[in-house]
Amino acid sequence: MRTLLILLLAILIAPALALAADTGSKNTGSKTPPPVTVPEPPPPPEHYNPPTAPGAQSTEQPEPEVTITTKGTEIHEEYRLNGRLYMIKVTPKHGKPYYLVDPDGSGQFRRSDFQPRIAVPMWVIKRW
Repeated sequence: MRTLLILLLAILIAPALALAADTGSKNTGSKTPPPVTVPEPPPPPEHYNPPTAPGAQSTEQPEPEVTITTKGTEIHEEYRLNGRLYMIKVTPKHGKPYYLVDPDGSGQFRRSDFQPRIAVPMWVIKRW
């Protein structure tokens, strides 16, 4: 019985040892490939003037106004753009911060963690 076990282990371990020795010899003799050089892009034409969108006044976007307040043990950061409140970041004392977002400007905020919600199928396959 003991001989059979030793023979079985030798059969299983021998290919693994041969493979390890073979991969070790390949790594020592191989050379690293030369680095690939990428040419720089050509410069734009001299009189290049990119088109602007109709009705666009400037390419700069206004910075939001951020007001930080403390309510109890929570920190509220209110984000306003042109005087309109569009997002509130709530940072509780313990736990992860979350966001309250007004998606359509109606004044009704809903919680959003800016992570996609995945609807997991919950079909009943078998009950017993």
